[in-house]
Amino acid sequence: MGNESEKIITVLLKKVSHRKKVRLLLVFPYDDTVITKIKKVEGYFWSQTLRGWYTDFTTENIDFIKQTLKNDVVFKLDNSVYNGHLKDAVERPEKYLSAGNSVLLKSYSSYLTGKCYSESTVKTYASFVADFFNYLKETPLNNVTNRDVEKFIEDVFVPRKYSISTHRQFVSAIKLLKAFYPECKIEELQLQRPKKSLILPTVLSKEEVIDLLRYTKNLKHRAVLAMIYSAGLRISELLSLQLAHIDVDRRQILVKNSKGRKDRNVILAESIIPLMNNYLMSYRPDMYFVEGKPYQPYSAESIRAFLHRSSKMANIAKNVTPHTLRHSYATHLLENGIDLRYIQELLGHAKPETTMIYTHVSKKDLMKIESPLDLALKSIADADKNNKNMRLSGNY
Repeated sequence: MGNESEKIITVLLKKVSHRKKVRLLLVFPYDDTVITKIKKVEGYFWSQTLRGWYTDFTTENIDFIKQTLKNDVVFKLDNSVYNGHLKDAVERPEKYLSAGNSVLLKSYSSYLTGKCYSESTVKTYASFVADFFNYLKETPLNNVTNRDVEKFIEDVFVPRKYSISTHRQFVSAIKLLKAFYPECKIEELQLQRPKKSLILPTVLSKEEVIDLLRYTKNLKHRAVLAMIYSAGLRISELLSLQLAHIDVDRRQILVKNSKGRKDRNVILAESIIPLMNNYLMSYRPDMYFVEGKPYQPYSAESIRAFLHRSSKMANIAKNVTPHTLRHSYATHLLENGIDLRYIQELLGHAKPETTMIYTHVSKKDLMKIESPLDLALKSIADADKNNKNMRLSGNY
């Protein structure tokens, strides 16, 4: 009995902040049985940094893992977790906001919501303005000038190495702050967004896409990746895709309330229907095409995790994300001769300029262009009939 008691595994449940979210962290000594059971639960990931397995911090996740491992381990609750319930649901960054600025920030968020900005945009812009207020400390907003905005960028954005796109978002947030609070001394017309970076998207070849699907052995995971690529979906569109919006007879998918609050129809690939039917019969989701729990959308982080594993197994050296499959879809359409206007419609782009990026990565016309080096060698070979097979790797 003494030996058996020594084998009991103690699992410490902790609430931590990881990757800008509140997580439930499981810390315990290495044990194959416990790890195998955790791997079978959707939404758990190993963190090398935290040295433990983690998932989103919710009451349901705490109760579920305790139920799953109740016969194998003894649970110990960290001070941050009390009786399996959330003590502080949201980890708040350490920001100093005066009472007046706190009221202004709430009113600013309401102003954006009233302007019909998306929930994601409201949160992003409000976070930027909160950081700006935190930087200003006690400076009244009435006295804030363009130079204060510039100094914030110099002192905060530059050291943190924020991207150009983040910089542009911040300027947009400040422009709207001026519209919301015209009493401040910021000159909106003088605020300039930095030019967009022209970074070409990563694109997989058609052969790499097939290899990726072949090496994705899990039926559910393969159906998810095939759906993203075959329909050119954003990951948010895949997660919110409902079974009722898939019309097999008309071979169409209705993408509801996508970016820009727009609906659109995309093509349901004929080749994905047998895979989709097999997946639906095996997993029987209730509402969404892919679900983590009944009637609950799947986790974006889960998709990124198994996509990363599949790309490694397929020996794809490129950095593959769900959006890489969307980029590949658009590029392959263009290479197959589909008009750019149709591709814009299928992708749900508001501006044709956004779709034009794929003309830079499409190899359809580029493959017709011969390098001057190839032409020079051909010219020499034509002049010297006795040396038609001149190669740079040989002596000549």
